[in-house]
Amino acid sequence: MRTLTTLYGNTQKLDGGAMFGNAPKAMWQRWMQPDEHNRIDLGCRALLVQEDGRNVLVEAGVGAFFSPELKQRYGVQEDEHLLLARLAELGLSDADIDVVLLTHLHFDHAGGLLAAWAEGQPPRLLFPQARFLVGRSQWQRARHPHARDRASYIPELLDLLEASGRLELIEDGSQSATLGAGWRLHWSDGHTPGQMLPEIEMPDGPVVYAADLIPGAPWVHLPITMGYDRFPEGLIEEKQTLLKHLEPRGGRLVFVHDPKVALGRVVRDDKGRFGLADARGEVRALAS
Repeated sequence: MRTLTTLYGNTQKLDGGAMFGNAPKAMWQRWMQPDEHNRIDLGCRALLVQEDGRNVLVEAGVGAFFSPELKQRYGVQEDEHLLLARLAELGLSDADIDVVLLTHLHFDHAGGLLAAWAEGQPPRLLFPQARFLVGRSQWQRARHPHARDRASYIPELLDLLEASGRLELIEDGSQSATLGAGWRLHWSDGHTPGQMLPEIEMPDGPVVYAADLIPGAPWVHLPITMGYDRFPEGLIEEKQTLLKHLEPRGGRLVFVHDPKVALGRVVRDDKGRFGLADARGEVRALAS
């Protein structure tokens, strides 16, 4: 038995133009309305997979590790570590998680591995029983970032992960023995090197956690990319490959940053354009 539960954690407000790349504001503001500072609302959504007596967490969101100054700079809205609160609602704590899969190590996807900021206290790693799965080239990128994305990584977190003795680096393009049967990893370099997207086998079609390849429902449209993407043209090709893989199989996507849509089924219209059907908000114990 395998169940999926989405966990909506801490939220951010980020510049809409940056999130929609070269798409004009007249287009993207129909999907997400900006505030007076041109910022749009974004979530950080993790996915809890419960199977065979273990708990697998896909990503940890931005969490609450930022100091007040950086929290304001990056538009994080809450002080509390909401992922921990969501786990508590299910009767779980971070100590109950057996595996944490990190699609990549940008702070809005991995910052939730750290305890909430406290004045005068050093960063502290949560999830004391978990193995941490990361793509090898993403780890190398995080350790030796480009000037363009240096601010996206948390050096202290990398040190803590390495010192834990529970870090597992997965070779790009390969699969994970730790995850085992019913899991498949898709690999993407368009947003950041070595981003790995887990596909989870379910009775009525696969579910893929789309991370920053397709961060929300509007980005299912092939030409839409983010200004944060390294190689937008390559990302579009990767996105097309994944959507072509999912659509005939009734596959669904889980969105990390969409504030309203957590899950949707991939479809195509009569012109061959990809879209979503059966869009849903947060899901709990989804088994079929």
